[in-house]
Amino acid sequence: MIYFKLPFNETLYSIDEQSHHTPIRFYSFDGQKQIGFDGNIIKVDPELFNQHNITNSLLPISDNNFVAETQIEYLDQLNKVIQVIKENRLPKLVYSRRKIFKDFHTINVKESFKNLCQSYPNAFRYLFINEEESWMGAFSEVLGKFNKTTHEFETMSLAGTLPISENWSEKEIEEQKPVSSYILNILENFTRAIEVSETYDHISGNIKHLRTDFKAKIQPEQLDQIITELHPTPAVCGIPKEFCKENIQKLEKYPRELYAGYIRIETEETIQYFVNLRCAKLYRDSVHVFVGGGITAQSNPEKEWIETELKSEAILKNLMIS
Repeated sequence: MIYFKLPFNETLYSIDEQSHHTPIRFYSFDGQKQIGFDGNIIKVDPELFNQHNITNSLLPISDNNFVAETQIEYLDQLNKVIQVIKENRLPKLVYSRRKIFKDFHTINVKESFKNLCQSYPNAFRYLFINEEESWMGAFSEVLGKFNKTTHEFETMSLAGTLPISENWSEKEIEEQKPVSSYILNILENFTRAIEVSETYDHISGNIKHLRTDFKAKIQPEQLDQIITELHPTPAVCGIPKEFCKENIQKLEKYPRELYAGYIRIETEETIQYFVNLRCAKLYRDSVHVFVGGGITAQSNPEKEWIETELKSEAILKNLMIS
């Protein structure tokens, strides 16, 4: 079972399971796991969705012994991350954590998803429940969007995070620059017809990011290779990619699973890829929210903790629990 809404589009979609075509596929951060949904994409009447019996009993029971990092543990680990960054002169490394929420009896899954959709109209929003796991998320970072007719490819550099009311500092500006350079360098290997926007604020709920847009004309056969080279971007991994990816798996307390992976959606007109960032794994007895941040040599661990707390609210504030 999957339901989703595209950015700036309040039409609710699902899959009819009437074909072997796989228009929706989730990819894990490390690329080792894929979850596909076979069928045709269909529109869902909101009233029918309201009548659908999506109860807490459909969620899996947590069978792991994960314990969330405390603030002290996180700060200690982040100091180790900053040391790795300094020793290796890295521009950036992305460190993440799970926030595990257990203080509830049941989750109203339908209402939680509807709240998330209402809170983030500019995001790709989804809810899926299968035999093994359930995830819900909403985020607007586009890893790629390909127009099948015009062959235009779009992507974005999205990095740096602050509460909406605060002003950008040198730390956030310097964090976003290498993400933009990374994307431009990859696209230049495939085409010279590239448009780059000015950097501007991208609002996402209670926080904002720095964003730069890229457009390029490519050949259809180049698409898979471009996505392979873009993922994981510095916004979710770091620079250089392979070194940072290796150290993430050593330093982080938990596997990322689908967090910071990407979601591929194919329609008749486009193929879109969304980074799976503001997301949570749902259980009957707990919610595991995944949050992270770009760490540089100038990062302040206490401030980074606050940033991850703000990001976790994207999911937690929308949960309907009792």
